[in-house]
Amino acid sequence: MSNSFMGDRSAGRRSGAGDGWPATAVWDAMEQIRGQFDRKAGPRMGRGDVRAAVLALLAEKPMHGYQIIHEIEERSGGAWKPSPGSVYPTLQLLADEGFISAEESNGRKTYSLTDEGRQAADAAADQPAPWEAPGARDHGRPTALPKAGIDLAQAAAQVGRTGNPEQVKQAVAVLEDARRKLYSILAQE
Repeated sequence: MSNSFMGDRSAGRRSGAGDGWPATAVWDAMEQIRGQFDRKAGPRMGRGDVRAAVLALLAEKPMHGYQIIHEIEERSGGAWKPSPGSVYPTLQLLADEGFISAEESNGRKTYSLTDEGRQAADAAADQPAPWEAPGARDHGRPTALPKAGIDLAQAAAQVGRTGNPEQVKQAVAVLEDARRKLYSILAQE
């Protein structure tokens, strides 16, 4: 993630009162959170993974492109949602290779495996599906948590930059309460 949403970080540090508090502390907290969550949610999968996923899904039933995208996202627990820009070229390549055929119906192309495609899918059937591979589910961690943490840090930074002392005091109390509640979630069995 770039700093563009926050403007110049050094400018943000200068906007705090006298000694830089609370802006300095808020920016330091932002850096710590961003350091933990700055990676893209979910892994970046390669072209071979998209290809393998398409073949595996079409081995189950014919689908159109957006169904394939949705199925991959759903089966990966939201950790992997290939873009149309990776799925549709893969579908075209598989069609060019003779592994799939497309049938137009109601303005949509529905793809299905050819005999050659079924052989390729069967040959890979003993391998885990790409959405089941290690790392594909980001170790089971929901991808919404990093986004929520970054959103919270952005809100805290905004209060630190523009809030009056009373608003900053209230924000600190809210953040301290949120921290305690998060740890209490881990303490539950």
